[in-house]
Amino acid sequence: MSVSKTVLCIEDDRFIGEMYVRSLKKAGYDVDWVVDGNDGLITARNKSYDVILLDVMLPERRGTEILDALRGGAEDLIPNSKVIVLTNFEQDDASRTQMQKHADAYLIKAEITPKKLIEIIRQLDALPPPA
Repeated sequence: MSVSKTVLCIEDDRFIGEMYVRSLKKAGYDVDWVVDGNDGLITARNKSYDVILLDVMLPERRGTEILDALRGGAEDLIPNSKVIVLTNFEQDDASRTQMQKHADAYLIKAEITPKKLIEIIRQLDALPPPA
């Protein structure tokens, strides 16, 4: 019996979060969902996930801060997780480039359907872990 892949969804928009959770569960993923940045950071550090979906604009703590805390230091605190940044927030080039350095994918929510998101997750999951 294969073990379900795990996904942490850090998303404060209820409609988008529910849509992602429903679609991912239907595709066979085990999904945890949190709606603010502090809970997202704590959850990501306390449990190992295959994939973390990270919104940029969150209450309590922004996605940029979460990503920096998890991967911006001397040690990658989530070495076995793929991080997909999902945003509709228009970022300047420097901020976007900084996030892309620490994320495995950077997507614009308005351009991504749940079906496309699942395809991207499956493609990332097929990548070998970083050396």
